[in-house]
Amino acid sequence: MRPQDLKVFNVLFFSIFAAVTGVGIVVPLLPVYARDFGASGFYIGMIFGIFSIARTAFIPLFGRASDRRGRKPFIVGGMLGYALISLAYVAVDDFPALITIRFFQGVASAMMMPVLQAYVGDITPEGREGFTMGYFNLATFAGLSLGPLLGGVISDNWSIDAAFVMMGLLALFGFLACALLLPPTQSESALRRGLPPIAWGRLAQDAVIRGLFTFRLAYTAGIGVIWGFLPIYADQRFQPGSAAIGLLIMTGVMASGLFQVPMGYLADRVNKSRMVVVGGILAAAALMGFTWADSFATMLLGSLFFGMGGGVAMPALMGLAVKKGAAIDAMGSVMSVLTLAHSLGMLTGALLAGCAMDWLHLTWAFPVGAGLMAAGIVAFCWWIPDGARMEPARGAPPEESD
Repeated sequence: MRPQDLKVFNVLFFSIFAAVTGVGIVVPLLPVYARDFGASGFYIGMIFGIFSIARTAFIPLFGRASDRRGRKPFIVGGMLGYALISLAYVAVDDFPALITIRFFQGVASAMMMPVLQAYVGDITPEGREGFTMGYFNLATFAGLSLGPLLGGVISDNWSIDAAFVMMGLLALFGFLACALLLPPTQSESALRRGLPPIAWGRLAQDAVIRGLFTFRLAYTAGIGVIWGFLPIYADQRFQPGSAAIGLLIMTGVMASGLFQVPMGYLADRVNKSRMVVVGGILAAAALMGFTWADSFATMLLGSLFFGMGGGVAMPALMGLAVKKGAAIDAMGSVMSVLTLAHSLGMLTGALLAGCAMDWLHLTWAFPVGAGLMAAGIVAFCWWIPDGARMEPARGAPPEESD
């Protein structure tokens, strides 16, 4: 990676780490916080789902626009919005207001997350897609693993309002870093190419993109189930306390983060599609395992295996996405599709698990997530068999199959 690109990478890495750590601080606290307001399983699902609805609505707009207008304006604007909206949590006094704040936070996330990934994809050297994206993903997973533990400690020793304030301050740090340290928009490679945006219909017809989209949706549905309902399940069965619940969420996220770099390195040297399938199988088995958990330690083990599954699958999946985005000169659009899958997955997993909790029993939330993960694996294998070809860039010669 060129020195100027390495500087950009470092700014993006530490900025997203700060912002995501803030999000991780409050994620394990939200389900119990909402339950204390009297929210049912459906409304708890909506607290997570409305965030995804907002992202789903706005991601296509922002990601595609960044291919035309540059990455920096959207990253900086999204970071600032995230910081200001985060502080609004302190004023919440009922769950409808909580849902409203989550919606606007989802809009801010839609503005920055796919564009951050597209910017990293722009500066990724050819042949190092898995390693670079795995390394960048490390910032997200490190933030989400540290955040829940900090959130539990802050809540136990001060208050949940203090956790919300910390989330806002960390997002503000990310805003300042990006605003002051990223190079001017005119220097970005995506803007210099000046290519017209690719049609959404062409993306939807691409088998590789459909496979990436479906697997990402299914895996994120499992995350939605775990984040939305594992804290309540653990609290009802074992009453471990806020710090222990934070540790439960942190274990899976940390395991996934630790695997990102070595699995990214491996993904550049072996078949990426097979790595995605292996990771998906691990994640599906872990979700089913929560149903049979007979102790808090068993839950920790399940969280560990789910994180390992994501750590194996995600660097390979994102490596495939970078190759596809570079091949068709539409990095922002491709990353928007994957972020859209992430949002729809969180929505699907949280809402279906919430309905299972209300209509059947809380433990049914986890087989629902495992079933969605299994369906995602099957769809991925259907659309991206071994040796699937990447479409060549406009005007470029075909490349060899991956």
